[in-house]
Amino acid sequence: MNPDDASSGYPASSDPQSVVGDLAPARLTVGIVSAGRVGSALGVALERAGHVVFGVAAISEASVRRAQNRLPDSQILPVEDVAARSELLLLAVPDTELAGLARGLASAKVVRPGTIVAHTSGANGVGVLAPLADIGAMPLAIHPAMTFTGHDEDIIRLGNACFGITAADEIGYAIAQALVIEMGGEPVRVQEHNRALYHAALAHGSNHLVTVIVDALAALRISLEGPGLLGQQIVDDQPNGLAERLLAPLASAALDNALRRGQSALTGPVARGDADAVAAHLTALESVDPRLAEGYRAMSLRTAERAGTNPAVIELLKGR
Repeated sequence: MNPDDASSGYPASSDPQSVVGDLAPARLTVGIVSAGRVGSALGVALERAGHVVFGVAAISEASVRRAQNRLPDSQILPVEDVAARSELLLLAVPDTELAGLARGLASAKVVRPGTIVAHTSGANGVGVLAPLADIGAMPLAIHPAMTFTGHDEDIIRLGNACFGITAADEIGYAIAQALVIEMGGEPVRVQEHNRALYHAALAHGSNHLVTVIVDALAALRISLEGPGLLGQQIVDDQPNGLAERLLAPLASAALDNALRRGQSALTGPVARGDADAVAAHLTALESVDPRLAEGYRAMSLRTAERAGTNPAVIELLKGR
């Protein structure tokens, strides 16, 4: 595809605002490597926007099945064939594989000059695509700030997701912005040198949230052992049980309050400076699992520092 060819799907305008408008009606021939949870979900979103996902590289049985279910009109092809025929090449591979894939595609010379090459890695900007940029491709980083499960809700959630985008120039930013808007997301510019910090913040706020919740549920289940009330559900280790119902409203309200009100949402014994209650918590958790107690101690210390709470609590949590 020639970027100077007005008939192609790639806009030649040098005005970024014009590019956003020009790209929206243009239909791109899209290839995806690979058909994982992210790549297949974005493929569906791009198809719904009117682009044509002609081919998908899928190796594992799960990826092949996912491609067949989500993108039934797309061919399952070798990576080189997908790359050679794409106007928009979407690299949705794990972070650890991205640099090697970019080098391999560049060495094979299968990506045509003018091809838009976008990856979905949160940790990387466009620098990782330098080998492809050197042969004339347009590099983009388009990262959906969303967790993916491989189920139908992935595609629904894309409509409420922000995408961290990074490009080499304003034309690239405009194209990435247009693609994200077409997929129903909200584009957010992330500078190249801030990608690691951006990714760390998202990982801290989402991955560690899962760990905190799962740890809390484990302790809560043990606290509910023994005879229950008449008609009360038996407490077991299966998801969506009594422990989850107990914690869900509290955790949901805490998250909502934090997002709406910031640090003022902090409550509980650590924020209040109740050293006796915190000490009792540590003792109880230690009796169940020392690792739970250490996780509580670490998060409580950070909470105490944020809240500027009773120095005795901080000393307790530091083990002094």
